[in-house]
Amino acid sequence: MTSTTSTTSTSERSTAAGPSDRTADRAGPVAVGLPTGRGPVSDAVVDVLAGGPTTPADLRRTTAAELDRRALAADELLRDEDLQLALWTLQELSFRGFGGAGDRFEWDLDVVAARQLLEGALEAALREVVPVPTGVAPEEVPEALFALTAEEGPGALSTHLARRATLDHFRELMVHRSVYHLKEADPHTWAIPRLEGSVKAAMVEIQADEYGGGRPERMHAALFARTMRALGLDDTYGGYVDEVPATTLVSSTAMALFGLNRRLVGAVVGHLAAFEMTSSLPNRRYGAGMRRLGFDRDATWFFDEHVEADAVHEQIAAHDLAGGFARQHPDRTDDVLLGASVAMALDDVAGDHLLASWEAGRSSLRGAHAVEDLLAPAA
Repeated sequence: MTSTTSTTSTSERSTAAGPSDRTADRAGPVAVGLPTGRGPVSDAVVDVLAGGPTTPADLRRTTAAELDRRALAADELLRDEDLQLALWTLQELSFRGFGGAGDRFEWDLDVVAARQLLEGALEAALREVVPVPTGVAPEEVPEALFALTAEEGPGALSTHLARRATLDHFRELMVHRSVYHLKEADPHTWAIPRLEGSVKAAMVEIQADEYGGGRPERMHAALFARTMRALGLDDTYGGYVDEVPATTLVSSTAMALFGLNRRLVGAVVGHLAAFEMTSSLPNRRYGAGMRRLGFDRDATWFFDEHVEADAVHEQIAAHDLAGGFARQHPDRTDDVLLGASVAMALDDVAGDHLLASWEAGRSSLRGAHAVEDLLAPAA
């Protein structure tokens, strides 16, 4: 993909948002606009939530029939545009939601049944295709996590962004990452009431930093939004869901699967641990790449914050959170390792898609003719 030239300098863009960050101090949660369906299941989900003729019972029947008819292989299900968007949309009902009439469907029995069908298929696919360490004793979990998350040489995606990426590449990265990072920490936070003692304290310590230590302008989601604006992007929550492929959505649907189902609390713990333990080096490279393109400290704050915070978090996550949980619940050790393994595997899936697209000279986004089409309107 060819890099483009903007009429606004990087220094002007990066200093546009001052300390009175508008994202950090909005009046209240912003509901997501309904996405555009990508097939029979996601079309049915959107129609139900929009108040169309499709009923929740129709949605449940359509979901079951399509899963049965397609009988997708595990790897295909992880990359299926229709099913991943349908599941993301159903899970979003338990996060910001879609406002208006859609809110009443969060606990509709047929809507929940459709979500459970899709989550069951996703969980089965993840357990089939993601390799998970076996035979790990509870007291060995921290060591196993460090072995699992040890980087073998430079990470291909973060190295590309540090050394060679264009401005367009960085914009595309942020569009993909916005699906999660504009609600950073929320899927993992579902675990807090499901933990106890020192493990709960460790989770809260990590999450408190994610939420800015009580300072809204320092919340990681707010810092991410600041970087999006520095790159000329729209920082609206959920604003780019239609632009990202299933390889991006599946990271969020898997995270929400673990977070929303209490029986998988061990997987939430493992997922968060791996997330924290693999953050510092890539974010150091992302920050270096943006500085190479001329952006200042305000624009790179999100990345720089993760370099420092996650270097501390990885020890807490490995020993106090994941290790502590495994010692408290030795029968759930395998779930901890499942969550960590899924975090690693799906990060690779998403990164491989970006690099393959860029190496082929095309956008990694869905239907985007140029990144300029996605830029926020001028104020």
